[in-house]
Amino acid sequence: MKLIERKQYLEKLINVIGTPDIKVITGVRRSGKSKLLEAFRGYVEQNIPGCNIIHINFNLPEYESLLEYHSLYDHINSKYVNGQENFVLIDEVQMCSGFEKAINGLHASEKFDIYITGSNAFLLSSDLATLFTGRTFEIKVFPFSFGEYMQYFGYSDQYAAIDKYMIEGGMAGSYLYKDQEAKLDYIADVFDTLIVRDIRQKYKIRNMQLMDRLVDFLMDNISNLTSARNITNAFGSLKEKANHVTVSAYIQYLCNAFAFYKIRRYDIKGKKYLSSNDKYYLSDHTFRYAKLGTKNMDYGRILENIVAIELLRRGYEVYVGVLYKKEIDFVAMKRNEKIYIQVSDNISDEKTFAREVSPLLQIKDAYPKMVIARTRHDEYQYEGIKIVDIADWLLDFQNQ
Repeated sequence: MKLIERKQYLEKLINVIGTPDIKVITGVRRSGKSKLLEAFRGYVEQNIPGCNIIHINFNLPEYESLLEYHSLYDHINSKYVNGQENFVLIDEVQMCSGFEKAINGLHASEKFDIYITGSNAFLLSSDLATLFTGRTFEIKVFPFSFGEYMQYFGYSDQYAAIDKYMIEGGMAGSYLYKDQEAKLDYIADVFDTLIVRDIRQKYKIRNMQLMDRLVDFLMDNISNLTSARNITNAFGSLKEKANHVTVSAYIQYLCNAFAFYKIRRYDIKGKKYLSSNDKYYLSDHTFRYAKLGTKNMDYGRILENIVAIELLRRGYEVYVGVLYKKEIDFVAMKRNEKIYIQVSDNISDEKTFAREVSPLLQIKDAYPKMVIARTRHDEYQYEGIKIVDIADWLLDFQNQ
């Protein structure tokens, strides 16, 4: 398989070499966590002379004897070399029963620099502080960005490439298949494995029919405001047995496994977060095609999903903006930075253009405002609002 260097993530790992934190690499299945760990190992071998690397990949049968935490702990300690920097790299750590006890013991010894990857249902961001006694540093890995996609295929025309990326997405394992149906079969298998192995196994889901129905509903309603109660009501009309508490729990499990990301609403005028109705976006937009097919394709929603994930990839907190009775697709925040964003497929029609800029014009503060669309033009301004082509924006963002 062809590999590209994912500098954004590799640099994050390089920058924390030697810190006392337990480094935890998280992300949706098949997003490249194991390859990142391999690339990091390569960097360490080349740049830190005389280091000692203890690398365990629980996907390989040769490490089967270490699938219990005492064995793992004893094995790693036996490989320690005094007077050298000792790196511990563990892939799919959750396969070891009681893994957190081994990691905590190794960390407490202060002899090892520890890096781990694992299934997200077992390494939840919210659970890391509970699992591990030491401080953790989380590196969140996403599927390929548009920039990485162009780099992988060697494309130079971003306007043609964005149309392909909208269909092929960022699940790089699918790129090996030449036939589009085979690509989608691969992506569907990744998603089904995530549901069955990670979620069903971790949470002992009893009503898989409800989970499958919920997945289909959320995929079909990307970028629509929704709530557990609304979904329960919709299912009630379809004679599905469900209550909003179960639906809410199942949605949380899907978000824990990075299948979906929840985007909350933010009242722009009142500067407060709203608790009712959220939006959900897929970690990769092609999961929707793979599961539901390509009929009734709404390119505006697909672009919105791509922008939402790109903002998260870049470390922004992302919200849906509410201003009076109007909605702004995204309010992206990072420290003192704030950006208001509208996303549209085509703004060549005057009415569509007016609809997209209207909410932005009503925002009175001085933070940047932009419309991102498939314009195929250079960036321009309209009454202080940037109008940017999505391919240009994604690539520009890639280089920031």
